[in-house]
Amino acid sequence: MVALRHPGVSKLDEILAEADKLHRGGQYAAAIVAYRRVLDGNANLFEACYGLGLACESILEYGEAVAALRQALILRPDEAHVRVNFGKVLFGLGHVSEAIRQFQRAAQQGEKVVRELASANIACLAPGDPALNNRAVMEARRHWAQTQGGRKRPKTGGRRMGERLRIGYYGSFFASKNWMKMYMGTINAHDRERFEVNLIVDGPIPCAEAGYRDHPNDRVWQVDGVSNEELAGHIAAAEIDVLIDLNGYSHQMRMPLLNYRAAPVQIAWNGMYGTTGFAAVDCVIGDASSIPVDEERFCVERVRRVRHTYLPFHMFYDTPDVAPPPCLGLGHVTFGSLNSAYKITAPVIAAWARILSGVPGARLLLRNQAMDCVSNRADVLARFAANGIEAARLTLEGSADHLEFLRTYDRIDIALDTFPYNGGTTTVEAIWQGVPVLTFNGDRWASRTSRSILRAAGLGTWDAPDQAEFEAMAVRMARSPETLAQLRATQRARVAASPACDTVGLCRELEAIYLEEAGAKL
Repeated sequence: MVALRHPGVSKLDEILAEADKLHRGGQYAAAIVAYRRVLDGNANLFEACYGLGLACESILEYGEAVAALRQALILRPDEAHVRVNFGKVLFGLGHVSEAIRQFQRAAQQGEKVVRELASANIACLAPGDPALNNRAVMEARRHWAQTQGGRKRPKTGGRRMGERLRIGYYGSFFASKNWMKMYMGTINAHDRERFEVNLIVDGPIPCAEAGYRDHPNDRVWQVDGVSNEELAGHIAAAEIDVLIDLNGYSHQMRMPLLNYRAAPVQIAWNGMYGTTGFAAVDCVIGDASSIPVDEERFCVERVRRVRHTYLPFHMFYDTPDVAPPPCLGLGHVTFGSLNSAYKITAPVIAAWARILSGVPGARLLLRNQAMDCVSNRADVLARFAANGIEAARLTLEGSADHLEFLRTYDRIDIALDTFPYNGGTTTVEAIWQGVPVLTFNGDRWASRTSRSILRAAGLGTWDAPDQAEFEAMAVRMARSPETLAQLRATQRARVAASPACDTVGLCRELEAIYLEEAGAKL
């Protein structure tokens, strides 16, 4: 007896197998087409939904990935590994609270490797979730830190009296000029007669194009692919006195290095906008604007504050000239933000929508890498529509080379900050290009990085005391184009002369902290 089969089943199986093959081979666009063909024949096939979601994630089409992975979880709600991927694509579009909830569920129901991935994602993303408070952020990071290996004791007593202090900065972005303007001015300013500078690098090594001024006695380590355990051994053998983390959670795989205690003193600076969660870190560098005294209890490290901002910058590369505010020629104000899409949370969109409603005729320009993709733009437009703002008032633009990216500020009158995860690099770029950046005193360190920069730059009047005043300030400023023109004409010179650009001053303060911390240990 011959069993009869539905004529469409085998064909769908063949197409699904081909889609999976294309996916494994990195041919994501072709794989997406094939997965869609399968779903046209059977919209409830889990494997096709999941494959489509992963393929879309690979090309940053987060909007379509969200829909596909959501359907996959409807079909199989117990697949915890799918929740991890779902959380990632939700985060990529700024749906941060929902992303964290997916990671939390995965951490509860998944196998060990899934739980570890979910826990790592929660620790990384927690400061950007408006639904979490400072204590929840600290506990998420402390929990993840405690699960990481490494307990190598530091080498002590290696230094002799009169020796230079051996400091080691480790990071992953030393060759990226737009990132290194926040670091290199300070690193270059070190007194090499008193300090031996080690740069411990994952990725391309420091270069002149990224602002590094080579010093003959500096030691540059290239450590790509070196395990944390092995690197800890090299750091201990080199008798590094003070190890400084520049990555934070931007290169999370290196953070467990801190648990090895390879150096007697371990400090987190610049890449931080909250506690590291690692008890092996002696102190984290902040300032009075970013981390008030009453919030120190939410840091597992001691907080060392510098006088002005802990985020000064040195604009060592060519930038476009400052342009006049575009409202003078267009007849309407353009608000803007060049922050990453994952910072544009639901409360941010609601606030920006209220601002636009308060300024009839105003436009909003958003530019970031996620806006390269059709489904991502559709997601943003839908969220603004739900808040009463039609698509005609929005301009969504994608990635560009850095110079062209900076020229976007020629078309922005007023920059609006994101929250609870503020801008940092984007804030300094905006004020350098003459554009006002409006922010407010948020409820956590991540919500005060722009505040730190603006106050050091002498632009503290743009730091509102709360969100309501932030929104009101944006409306008021939009109604005064002449004032915008006056501010813009002189802003770059004023910022350049301010503590926001005093990287040498910060270096002297950091040197004093390094010496004091080392003196207590060595």
